[in-house]
Order: sequence, then structure tokens, then C-alpha cells
Amino acid sequence: MAPTNSNESYCTFTLPSDVTAGGLPSEEQIAKDLESTDDEVKKHALKAAIMAMLGGEAMPRILMQVIRFCINSDDKQLKKLCMLYWEVVPKYQELSSDEIAAQAAGHHVPRKLLSEMILVCNALMNDLNHANEYVRGSMLRFICKVKDEEILGPLVPSIKSCLTHRHSYVRKNAALAVFHVHRLHGDSIMPDAPELIAEFIAAETDVSARRNAFLMLFNQQEDLAFDFLAKNMDDVNKFGDGFALLVLELTRKVCRQEPTQKSRFVRVLFQMLSSPSAAVSYEAAWTLVSLSNAPTAVRAAAVTYANLLNGQNDNNVQLIVLEKLESLKIKHAKILQELLMDILRALSSPNPDICQKVLHIAMEVVTQRNVQDVVSTLKRELQKAMDDDDISNTNDAKKIVYRNMLVQAIHECAARFPNVAESVVHTLLDLLSTTSADGSTSLQVAIFVRAIMEHYPDLRSSLLPKLLSSISDVTSNPVMCICLWIVGEYSETLESISEGFDSLLEEVGEPSFAVIKKDKDDAGDGAADAGEPRIVTKNVVLADGTYATQTIYNTQSKPAKGQMDNTPSLRKMIVGGDVFLGETLASSLTKLCLKAKKDPAANAVEWKSRTAKSLLVMCGIVKMAEVTIQAQRSATSDCVDRLTLCCRALLDPKQQSLIEPILLEQGKVQFAKYLANLKAKQQAQQESKQNQSHQQQQQQKQDDQPSTQADDLIHFRHLRAFAVEGGDVDLDDGADLARATGYNDAGSMLSNELSHIYPLSGFADPVYAEALVTVHDYDIVLEILVMNRTASTLSNLTVELSTMGDMKIVERPQSHTIGPMDQMTIRASIKVSSTETGHIFGTIVYTDMSTNEKHYINLNDIHMDIMDYIRPATCTDELFRSMWAEFEWENKVAISTSIPNLVDFLNHIVESTNMRCLTPHADQKDGSFLAANLYARSVFGEDALVNVSVEKKDDGKLAGYIRIRSKTQGIALSLGDRITAVQRGITSAK
Repeated sequence: MAPTNSNESYCTFTLPSDVTAGGLPSEEQIAKDLESTDDEVKKHALKAAIMAMLGGEAMPRILMQVIRFCINSDDKQLKKLCMLYWEVVPKYQELSSDEIAAQAAGHHVPRKLLSEMILVCNALMNDLNHANEYVRGSMLRFICKVKDEEILGPLVPSIKSCLTHRHSYVRKNAALAVFHVHRLHGDSIMPDAPELIAEFIAAETDVSARRNAFLMLFNQQEDLAFDFLAKNMDDVNKFGDGFALLVLELTRKVCRQEPTQKSRFVRVLFQMLSSPSAAVSYEAAWTLVSLSNAPTAVRAAAVTYANLLNGQNDNNVQLIVLEKLESLKIKHAKILQELLMDILRALSSPNPDICQKVLHIAMEVVTQRNVQDVVSTLKRELQKAMDDDDISNTNDAKKIVYRNMLVQAIHECAARFPNVAESVVHTLLDLLSTTSADGSTSLQVAIFVRAIMEHYPDLRSSLLPKLLSSISDVTSNPVMCICLWIVGEYSETLESISEGFDSLLEEVGEPSFAVIKKDKDDAGDGAADAGEPRIVTKNVVLADGTYATQTIYNTQSKPAKGQMDNTPSLRKMIVGGDVFLGETLASSLTKLCLKAKKDPAANAVEWKSRTAKSLLVMCGIVKMAEVTIQAQRSATSDCVDRLTLCCRALLDPKQQSLIEPILLEQGKVQFAKYLANLKAKQQAQQESKQNQSHQQQQQQKQDDQPSTQADDLIHFRHLRAFAVEGGDVDLDDGADLARATGYNDAGSMLSNELSHIYPLSGFADPVYAEALVTVHDYDIVLEILVMNRTASTLSNLTVELSTMGDMKIVERPQSHTIGPMDQMTIRASIKVSSTETGHIFGTIVYTDMSTNEKHYINLNDIHMDIMDYIRPATCTDELFRSMWAEFEWENKVAISTSIPNLVDFLNHIVESTNMRCLTPHADQKDGSFLAANLYARSVFGEDALVNVSVEKKDDGKLAGYIRIRSKTQGIALSLGDRITAVQRGITSAK
């Protein structure tokens, strides 16, 4: 870790905080403990010495104690601690006053090594020549952390001798040590290192040692690395994954510097594509694509991606590979079209996110040539998903989501390619009877069939009989409404009209549809008695001859559902109080009767009888609406008005001439307009995405252009006087500095950082603290600036943090020692698991070294903003309604605002809550009422649904409610608090 203040030393390790429990011992105590004969006491003392030196303590007496009592120990853990101690201990003498003055004058002052370091170097050399390979290897690893030439110089012969050791653990660490020494001081103490490693790698058989040696050649002598690679081109796959990854890194580095060298690596890249290691083949694939746009190379990389996609079970790997395939789709869509069936094999994954990405890629590259194969695969997957309809657990719920995605994909294929519509729709009609928790699958199928009926008139004659046979199995009320509307609108021939009318009457049965309360209660009591357990008590004789009382609970099994109730589904729904379904049934029967009257081949007497039956059904529906408790008063009134209109259309010839064109023609016309608007909206969204992508590419091109040229003049403020004397007075320091660094957005970035800085203590406190909060999706990083405002050294300064809500502190701040008027930055990491308003609070604890007293400073709370986790999202209206009915947590916020305009208020809510409006609306709304649905998703996958219902009163003020629904309580409450805070007005929110 890097030093955080001037008193700390550089180190590459951390130690557990249990060493500092109860405070660190004094230097005298540590020196005394190091003389102990118990190795455990020595270890604890050495740990304490290391922690104290990292905190800024000098401890000069400890060095000789470690050399005398610890350096020759055979305990491996103590040897490891000694290596850590050598890393942090000062190795050079302090500069004298004359040397400091000479150094300040600009003269080079050589550093003088401590005399004790000679003993340390001797101990290091002994460990490098130790008989135990673990000791040798550990010491070689420690050598990789030493940077001092005076210490490394005497150790070079021993390091070289380790290259020929019998054990591979020693040889691989020796190769790394040679790399480290040559990189720092190669020309002075080890100039022959590349040739030495070249001989070593030619004779080496161990995979790790060969990899480390090639790493040294790759970084220090590329020519020797090229020579070795050329001689062993065919054996690269046998040298291990680490070696292959190094070859790929070398390939990218060389080809970026000299593009003409690409041909030297093509062969080895194609070899690595077939590597048994997934990491090597993946790296080789994207390296090949980045170096070449040739169709052969791209096709080979795409095949490798497809094999990885189907050969790996890790979800993260599959998602990464799909991202690469999606990037290939932009420029090489034709190649992905050839591999589309291999990509679709990934639909067997149980993860819905992977299936969604696969379907997204497939829908982007599907063409007329492969649409038949794609649809066949989707139908096969849909059939497998239909096999298990039990939704009692999470896995089956995921299957329902997957089934919905398949239905959407099939719908999109049928809409884009009419030749597959007929083969698809018959398969989907079987899904009308599927039962799920939200009924979303059957509803999507019904909407799809309705669109097919409108777009393809030739399919109506074959689809209507299939639809009529499926109505009896429909269990969802919205699906039943769509089916009834389809039968009423698209039954055009006399045969289909008669068949549809008879089927609907058979399903609905004879009126009346109102359930008498007494009968209903009797039926309920009978059912309760049938299912109630009965207690039977009797006397029994036990084995020893004594008597006992035995109680038996006798539960009568209920009959199967099909045996208990054979009532058709349509009648069940109407008897259950669905008024809107009754209106839809009445409208469909009216349309069928009116169509039959217009057909000259229809039997007038027969259709008069059917008209009378329709009127009886309508009367029964009205009666049901009046006596049903579930029906609201407004629904009952609407039902009476609408069914009265249908009765007039059937009985009054004058009214019939006026209503008939509306019922028989306007429904199709308006539905066709709806489909056209929906298609136009989708095209507009697609064009918007393309324009946005084009703008991003243009912006990236502009960003890639140099902000300043290499030969432009740069003015320095320290040289201002000389510049004025030279006649150059055009000095704009800020602009010149921005041009020189190419950083022109400093102001906006600084303002963004300042908005996330929270003061934790006051200016009058002995320790001032402020925190910069950075949110990265699931992680919160706190950078706490701590300033010592006193003239004393503060030891054991700790920022103790705690959280409220679904937040967990992953990395707690460590204890530090801070000097007088000094400052330091302390970092802490917090993991967030849900979208909920959280609080971070804590205390600063420290010890004043001048008085040796412990002090506490309570810190201000940090409130996390929910807007850091909310992302705008989109969904269909059907999915929104389904989630609205499913989610149980609701927060209702009353509207109280000073904004007078409806649309301005809606836009203000959308902007302030970072949500997306799903309801299309005009920019200028002249009415007095506005209702809209808003939707967003959190980074944790939580859905947030908002319904805004607002009206304009006579006095010009807005009133109404904003309802928030979510699956969890936290997001509903947090979003409600946010809306309450920002709804007052635009000015105050900003």
C-alpha cells in the first residue's frame, strides 16, 4: 500500500489489526520481547515493531535486536516477518546538515548504507543458499521487493545460482528475481541477464518457470522473445495458459507499435483459438478481431465465441461472450447470421438475463434466409418451457419470464416476416389456456393473435375455429375479453358467425348470472363441512393389557377440481362479477347478430331466436351488475348504458341504422390505427437509438482529436516575469494548462465532486473531517480527509463507521498516526444490497500524545440519495399492469405544488425522480386532468412503478395523488420521500 502521509514508509503488505489491540508496546518492551526464547513472543514483538514503523516511529534500537535474535531462526513464519521488517526498516544513514545543504544546492549526495545492513545482506545470502527450497523461494520473492542497488549487488551470484536449482519452485522465483534486478539496475549489476534467461528458458521444462522467464524476455529483450517463440511456434499450447496469455500480450504490444508485424503472429493466434483453456481462446479471439478485419479472422473468432458460449456454465463468462458477439454484430452481421443457430443453443441456460441477451442478438441478425430455422428453434424451446406449469418456486417463476421472452421473440419474427406467421400462430394458440401467477404469457399470446387477425385476413378462416375451441380453457379475464372481441370483429362468413354465436352462448349458459346470497352461503357451509376434519375418539387395549383413549382426526378428501365444478370458464367469470367482461360479451353478440342480418343467406327466423337469446343474456348481465358486491357503482352505470345501446341496436331499426356502422366498422379502423401508431413508435425509438449511436461515434471522433499540438507553446506562471520582459503578455494560465493536458471539462467534473462532499465535523473541532462519497452501482467508496488542527501528534486515530439500512462496511478504516497540522486521506468501502435510504454515521477516536488522553468526536450523518441507484427503464403496458397488480408495497403521496401546468408538473416529476414516462402525451395539454405511468429500475434489478393522477382545480392549483408500488418496502418509501421533497416547485428543487 502507498504511504498516506510524510511519516509513513512505503510497504507492499498489510497486517491484521489484532496486533494493535490495547495499543502498541514501547520500544524498550519490544526490544526485551525480541530477546525471548519463545518464537511466539518474538513474532508478536516483531509485528508490533513493523506496525509502529509504518505509523512513523523510528525505533533505531530494534534493528540490531532483530539481527541478533531473529535472523538465524528456523521458524518459517518468523523468517517471513523478518522479510517484512527488512522491507520497512530504514537502510541508509541520516544526512548531515552539510549534506542536506549540498543536496538543496542541486549537488548529488551519495547515500551511505547503514553498517548493520552488511549483516543483513549476509543473512539474505545465507537464505538464498539455504538447503530448504521453501526458504530459498521465499527469499527470492522478497528480493523482488528490494530496490536498493547496494543490497542487491552482493546477492547477484546467489540469484544466478538459483536458476539451476533442482526444484521448480526455486527456479521460477529466481527468474522473477532476475527480471526485477535487471529492470532496476540491469546495466550496472546484471548486464548479461537477457542472455542468461534465454539459455535458461531453452532448457526449462517447468510451466511456471518458463512463463516467468518469457515474461522477463518479453519486457527486457523482445528480440530474444521473438526468437524463442519462432522456434517453439507449434508447442505454444503445450506451454500452459500463463505462457499463452503472455504471447497474446506480446502480440498486442508489438502490433500496436508496428502494424506490419501482424503476419508473424497470425499462425499462433489461430492455434490458440482451439486451446482447451477458455481464458486463452477468449483472449486469442478478441486479439484476432482487434488486429484484423478480414472475414476469415472474424469468422474464426466468432466461432470461438460461440463455442465458449455453449461450453461454459459460468453466467459471467456467458454474459461477457455475448457482449463480444454484440460488438461483432455492428460491423460483421453477416458472419453472425451464419452462426445464429449455434448462438441460439445458449437458450438452454437457466439464467433469464443470458436468454434475453441471446434473443436480442438473434432478433437483430435474423433474415429471410434463416427465419424458418430460428422460429423452429423458438417453438421447440417454447414447447419445453410449457412442459412444467407449476409456479410454486423461484425456478418456475423464471421459466414464466423466459416463456414470455420467447413469445415476444416469435411475435417479432411473425411481424417482420409474414411467411412464418401461419406456422407460428397455431402453436401460440395452445398457450391461451396457460395459467401463471400474473397471466402475462396468455395475455401476450392473445394480443399477438389479435394483431395477426388484423394484418393477415387470409388466416382468419383457419384461426377462428381454433380460437373458439380454446375459449373453454381460458382462465384469465383480460384474455377472455380479447378472445370475445376477436370473435365479434373477425367473424365474417355466415358459417363462422353461426359457429361463433353458438360457441359463446354455450360457454355463457342460460341467465340469470346473479348468485343469490342464501344459496351462496349454503354452498359455502357445505364446502366447509366437507373439508372440516372430524374428531373420532375410541378406547383401545394396549400391549400390556391396559386401556387407553385414542383420538383420530378424520379428514374427508375433497374431490378433484374438475369433478367438483364443470361450469364453463366464461360463465364463472361473469358470475364472479366481471362487469367489463359482460359488456364485451354483449357487444360481441350484438355484432354477430347485426352481421347475420346483413347476410341475405341467413335464416331470418333462426336469427330472430338468437337475437332474443342475446337480449336475455344482456338482461342477465345487467342484473348481475346490479346485485354483485364486487361491481363498483360507476361500472354498473356504464354497463347499463352500454347494454341499453346494444339492445336498441337489435330492436329499433332507426337506431340500428345509426349504430351499426360504428359497431361493425369503426372498431377495426381504430385498431388498425393503433397498430400503425405502435409500429411508428417502435420505428421512432429505433431511429432514435441509431441517431444516438451515431452521435456517440461522432463525439468519440471529436474526443480522439488532439486538444493541442505537440509544438504549441505552454506558459508557466512561475516564468511570468520573463515572459513579460520578452514581450509576450497573453498569459491565460487556466486555458494554457487545459490545452496542455487536454482536460477541458475540469469545471464540470469538479462541481460534480463538490456536490458529493459532506462535512463530518466542524471547523472548531481538533480534527476536521470531510468525506467524498463516490457511488459505483453496488459499492460506495468513502474518501475521508482528516486534518489535525492541533500542535500535538495524534496516535491511534481511527474513523469508526456504522450504517443503517441494507448497507455493509466491507473495508473498515485502519488506525493511523497523524502529525501536528498534518492531514491524511482514509478510505472505506461499503457494499449496498438494495435501493433503500441509508445512513452512514460514526465517530473519530484518537489519543493525544502530549497528554496521553483519549478523545472522541461524533460525526455528522451521511444520507445516501436513492437517485444514485435509480435508472430509467421501459416496459410494455401489459407488463406494467401485471407488476402493478402483483406488487404489494404501495406509498400514496398527495400532490401539493406551486407548478400551475399539468405537463410541466409531470416533466418535473420525471426529471427529479430519474424515471421514464410510459404514457404518451402532448407537450401542451389543454384539459384539466392528466394520468401517466412512470417506470424505472434500480441497479439491483428492483422495479419501481409510479402512477401520477393530477387534475387542475377551478382556482388554477393542481391536486391529486402519486401512487408508488414496488416489490420491496425500501424503494417505495425512499421514492415517496424523494417525490415529497421535490414536488413543491421547480425552483426549489433545483
